[in-house]
Amino acid sequence: MATLNNPFRTSILNHKTQQNSKITTLRTTRFVFITAKSSTTTSSVKQLIETGTIRTIWPKDASTAMNSDGFILLDVRPRWEREKAHVTGSLHVPMFVEDTDNSAITLLKKWVHFGYIGLWTGQYLTTFNPEFLSQVEMAIPGKDTKLLVACGEGLRSMTAASKLYNGGFRNLGWLAGGFNRSKDDDFAVVEGKEKLQYATVGGASYYFLQLLILLQAVGK
Repeated sequence: MATLNNPFRTSILNHKTQQNSKITTLRTTRFVFITAKSSTTTSSVKQLIETGTIRTIWPKDASTAMNSDGFILLDVRPRWEREKAHVTGSLHVPMFVEDTDNSAITLLKKWVHFGYIGLWTGQYLTTFNPEFLSQVEMAIPGKDTKLLVACGEGLRSMTAASKLYNGGFRNLGWLAGGFNRSKDDDFAVVEGKEKLQYATVGGASYYFLQLLILLQAVGK
């Protein structure tokens, strides 16, 4: 069989090469477009805070932000921390909930967690609350509502603020340092058996804290 080696064959090969090049370019362009689109919808919470897109509010200024600027305090701590102490009138939607899965893997994680973390801090093994965003949406009148997002140390509230921002909320504040950095008179009314700044402390560390408080009281 004769080999097709003429200008007609060369033309066909050039056409296929150009066609493949166009397909590759189209796929590459589509990939770049999708990547760019994804990057714009996932915002860095650190950048949002540094640029002031999410407003930084310290505990000493929280009451003013709530009473004068119209912020609603959103407490994203888990249930057991909030039960110890919480600001009266604050909205509670936990960012993390207790992991109730009883599979072998989770039970092993719980055992390790109790031995290394839970025994000292009193914290349960938690998992992300999949209904967090929808629960916030159901609890407030609209996404233009001013929300001051707070937790114990300020880290979980960072994650929550980022989740809310990417969910369409634009008037957000972040309680810098969390309730742990608050003083007794930062919030008008606090409910619970513990001080708000100690509500995150639990387990063996709670008794260590009580000993320190006792020693300070004796030393005065």
